[in-house]
Amino acid sequence: MPAPAAAQAGSPAGPVPVERLVERREALLDRIGSGVAVVRSGKPRSLERDFPQDSDYREDNDFFYLTGLEAPGGSLVLIGRQNGPDSTILYLPERESATEQWTGSTLGPGAEASRLSGVAEVRDASRAGTEIDRVGSGRERLPVRDAAEEVAAVRQIKDPEEIRRLREAVAITGEGLRAAMRAARPGMYEYELEALLEHEFRRRGAERVGFPSIVGSGPNATILHYDENRRETRPGELIVMDVGAEYGYYTADITRTIPVSGRFDSRQRRLYQLVLGAQQAAIDAVRPGTDFATLNRIAREYMRQHSGNLCGGTGCDRYFVHGLSHWLGMNVHDVGSFARRLEPGMVFTIEPGIYLPEEGMGIRIEDDILVTGTGGEVLSSGIPRTVEDVEAAMACR
Repeated sequence: MPAPAAAQAGSPAGPVPVERLVERREALLDRIGSGVAVVRSGKPRSLERDFPQDSDYREDNDFFYLTGLEAPGGSLVLIGRQNGPDSTILYLPERESATEQWTGSTLGPGAEASRLSGVAEVRDASRAGTEIDRVGSGRERLPVRDAAEEVAAVRQIKDPEEIRRLREAVAITGEGLRAAMRAARPGMYEYELEALLEHEFRRRGAERVGFPSIVGSGPNATILHYDENRRETRPGELIVMDVGAEYGYYTADITRTIPVSGRFDSRQRRLYQLVLGAQQAAIDAVRPGTDFATLNRIAREYMRQHSGNLCGGTGCDRYFVHGLSHWLGMNVHDVGSFARRLEPGMVFTIEPGIYLPEEGMGIRIEDDILVTGTGGEVLSSGIPRTVEDVEAAMACR
């Protein structure tokens, strides 16, 4: 039998440090108090039937967050400490040589799984059902529950390892966007730009995209989640590229709008600068204690007050048809309450936009923000964002 698989074997991101995994489980135990939390691993998909363009396995986010492992059929059980000493048990299926010949080495119960996860007690998954049912014997019967809500609250505050991975995901995404900016010209198809973007992602260590890449030109730029990417670009149009590389289970989410001909015309420039100004107003207001609703109001008020005659005498904010922000992390729209106030270590997006279907023009600018002790750090600040920087990047052809 071949050697067992290591945690995220071969991933450019490397394994999650065990001390971080321990800290995450401790934080979850603090939240669950009493009772038993069960977190199960993901299930393999059919490579031939379900997702022919993707790997047949991506671990469940909560399970990976707490164990650092990719282990189909696994379960993590955490027994709350309010009823006595807390305990953590990891259940993994036994290895099967016949299966591994087809799908590669797996990680079964034993010392290696314990070393990689930091969980001292690792047992055969065949025992999980019975043992979970009777867990808590010898003490007051404990309720067994799904821990998704509690894990979501813990995941909202990113630890240093998560921030490292997010920074790299952002950097990789930036390189893809720069490559697309250099290459874009009228007559290219949207899928050609998509291919350039995703080539850079994979070449630089991203194992997948965090979500289907959006490359919408002309009228397609007004469709918020357009991802067919089939259209031929035409002179004078704008292209909205909303993309994100996933690095070590963490994804970026960045949008840049570019003029396919290399320069914005006068109207495009004024609208773009209005969106950029609204975004900057919100970024400047980021600090611990504020919330998404406040940032959204600030961005919309800026857009309304600075619209002039750009949108027919009414505020252009009426064409800003989606929310300003969402959490970012292991999911592009990451878990957690939108009502929670900002705290240091949170990561989220700020993405105002204007969409004018009658003109076949959409503009969106999106950046990824890390909340610090005093404000917000724009993780994606190095990616061309102003009119001048976008045009300069496109001139390097």
